[in-house]
Parts: sequence; structure tokens; C-alpha cells
Amino acid sequence: MCLGIPGEIVEILSDRPDLAMVDVCGVKRAINIGLLEGESVLPGDWILIHVGFALSKIDEVEAKAALDFLESIGQAYEDEIEALRESMIEEG
Repeated sequence: MCLGIPGEIVEILSDRPDLAMVDVCGVKRAINIGLLEGESVLPGDWILIHVGFALSKIDEVEAKAALDFLESIGQAYEDEIEALRESMIEEG
């Protein structure tokens, strides 16, 4: 199963404006935000992430509802968080 996971933008990388540091349940990773070009994306915003890419900007209420749902489905969510922990986008 492929899941989109909500994450909160912590920082837009100054040397790579197509990357943002994003917090997903305490795991911080560089996420490619290039698909959101043309949208205002700032620290504190929530995005929907799949395989290291931000697919869309979402609001905090939508993010919290999605996280609650993902936690309720159990193993698929845990597998996705583990995959996020193991992934890394090169910053330089």
C-alpha cells in the first residue's frame, strides 16, 4: 500500500529552495517541494508527502485528521514511517 503522509515544514533550505526540512511524527527529512512550485510554502505549513516528494499543501486540521487515520490503520503506517526514516534526499 502506498500512503501519503502529512508533515510540517520546519525550514526551506536556502541553498536548495526545492527542498524543505519536514517533520513527520518526530522524523525530520529533506523533502522535495518542487511539485508545489507557484504555491506559497513556508515553515509551519503542512504538506502531503509520498516517496520524498510533497504532493500538495494541506491545512493543519486535514493533517491531524490524516495522522489520526494513519495511526488507526497500524502496520501500513508503521511501515511508511520506517521507510521515511531510512530515506534521505541528498542536500548538496
